[in-house]
Amino acid sequence: MFKDINKFIRNLSKIYDPDSNDTFVSLYFKKNSDKKFIDRRVHACQMILNGDHLKNFNLTMDNITHSLKKINYENIAVFASYKQNFLEYINLDVNIDNLLIVDSSPYIRPLAKIIDEWESFTLILIDSNSARIYSISLGEIDNVKKLSSEIMNKHKKGGMSQARFNRLRKGSINNFLTEVIDALKKRVEKQIIIAGPGLTKKKFYEMLPKILFDKVVDLIDININNEKELLKESFYIISRKEKRESYEAVKQLKQEILKEGLAVYGVKETLNAVKNGQVELLIIEKNYKLNGWICENCQIVEEGKKRLCPYCSKKTSEVDVLEEIIEFAERTDANIEFTDEKEIADLGHVGAILRYK
Repeated sequence: MFKDINKFIRNLSKIYDPDSNDTFVSLYFKKNSDKKFIDRRVHACQMILNGDHLKNFNLTMDNITHSLKKINYENIAVFASYKQNFLEYINLDVNIDNLLIVDSSPYIRPLAKIIDEWESFTLILIDSNSARIYSISLGEIDNVKKLSSEIMNKHKKGGMSQARFNRLRKGSINNFLTEVIDALKKRVEKQIIIAGPGLTKKKFYEMLPKILFDKVVDLIDININNEKELLKESFYIISRKEKRESYEAVKQLKQEILKEGLAVYGVKETLNAVKNGQVELLIIEKNYKLNGWICENCQIVEEGKKRLCPYCSKKTSEVDVLEEIIEFAERTDANIEFTDEKEIADLGHVGAILRYK
């Protein structure tokens, strides 16, 4: 089982069978959902497949079914092929739609959407005496580190001046906040939320080195013990940030197009750019699909239908062209932004901001 979803999806994007379009089974399944979903989809696929394709499908499903009996899961994505001696899966902490896809390669689009919609972040809950550093991944707490310090809270009369007491207390707080920063450096994601009561969180924010300071998304004023409300507010902030980023990505794409800058749009132009490794940010309409074909031999992808590749005469496979674009983007380390902004539909459902022309 994989835990790193980014590494998992990148590995899957590189896998395909050049000789067959019915090799891999991709199953996305919620355990406590429609109990007969898998049976219905298996029956539908068995009615269509024949010969070696049917044999591979049945043996692949046997492997998947056997594995599911041994795995503890709520939501799971499984990718398998008996022919390729391949089976990998990942447990998911977010709700997914049930899917069973048979294709020449693993179907990764739902995973790419999860990465885009559920960005990882680090949450720090802090006051002058204690801190908790949460690593949040796929909408769940992945890890928590707790730190605390015995800070003097009250000045006691007898031998120590108020001024000296205040200096010592301030120094103790600074030392504690520095300790929290050191711990944060070892585990930070691309974005940070700082929360807590009073002024300590602002002081902590101002003490951050630039590499961490620039990653702070928001500061939340909240009671140190109100963890449930804090997590709810944090998810809302990250969700709002994702929507803003989606809007800004489309806005930047339009600006680049207007000045004939580093941008392409439409299926053909974007596909060519992503295959060449030119794409920095792929922007794709969230739920749009486009039927097409691929020649696994020469990696040509086009819209429409063709039984044989016009370039090498090899047999083609039917595909969702946008799924193929996503796979090329993952292979070349491009970022992917899913959006429901109307402008991206008007521009041909897909576009990209480029690294170079």
